[in-house]
Amino acid sequence: MKIRKNDTVVVISGDDKGKKARVLALAPDGRRLIVEGVNYIWKHVRRTQKTPAGGRVQKEAPIEPSKLMLFCPTCNKGVKVRRTGEAPSKTRVCRKCGGQV
Repeated sequence: MKIRKNDTVVVISGDDKGKKARVLALAPDGRRLIVEGVNYIWKHVRRTQKTPAGGRVQKEAPIEPSKLMLFCPTCNKGVKVRRTGEAPSKTRVCRKCGGQV
């Protein structure tokens, strides 16, 4: 997968199309990503000492990486990337402008 934790991505389809956000984590199944402020769901929480009020909590749900593109700050939009360099120091490079992503 070309997208990793702390990358800036753009959502290319779905309800949050056009949003630019940061990847928070890889989901436990290893195939989806949790992105900051994207794909919110309501989670119903029981009253506990940790959450005395209980009720509904809004949180980010995992999203498919096929709905995301890496964000290139030079092009100022989502782009495809290619890898350059030798094995220890491979870098991701924008296919349009050649800038490092």
